[in-house]
Amino acid sequence: MNQNELIILNFEEIRRRSIKVWKAIPSEMLDWKPDQEAMTCAEMIRHILEGEYLYHQILIRKGSGGLTDLPNPYDRKKFTTVEDDLSFAQSYREQFIRYIETITPSDLENIKIDRSDVGYVRTLGDMLLRIAYHESVHTGQLLDYMRTMGIERPKIWD
Repeated sequence: MNQNELIILNFEEIRRRSIKVWKAIPSEMLDWKPDQEAMTCAEMIRHILEGEYLYHQILIRKGSGGLTDLPNPYDRKKFTTVEDDLSFAQSYREQFIRYIETITPSDLENIKIDRSDVGYVRTLGDMLLRIAYHESVHTGQLLDYMRTMGIERPKIWD
């Protein structure tokens, strides 16, 4: 297995587990949030999917510059159901995975992604790990939401 295959496997495994969590949230609980400052379950799912799209755009541009001028397809799409949002995100997910397939081993270390607008510049390899971590953290938050709501949590450690 090469580096690209390992990176893709990591993204696919994270998404597989995220989907298990997302689909286990009863539809009537998708608007639940633990406090007024928090995101709802639906908002967090959307945030993860939209975040992957935006991170992909940052990687393509090698930084955050010009991102605010980019039309965001998620701005035009209201969240309805987990299935609908996953379906909407599928083509963007496929583009992201295809992008990862094109990365060379030297790209991982030598391409710099400039996010000085938020305080850092990192290598492409580092950024890919950060993107995966972003989804993992939010999926963990959703598991905590489910615990707080008192609903059954799926077993994601298979």
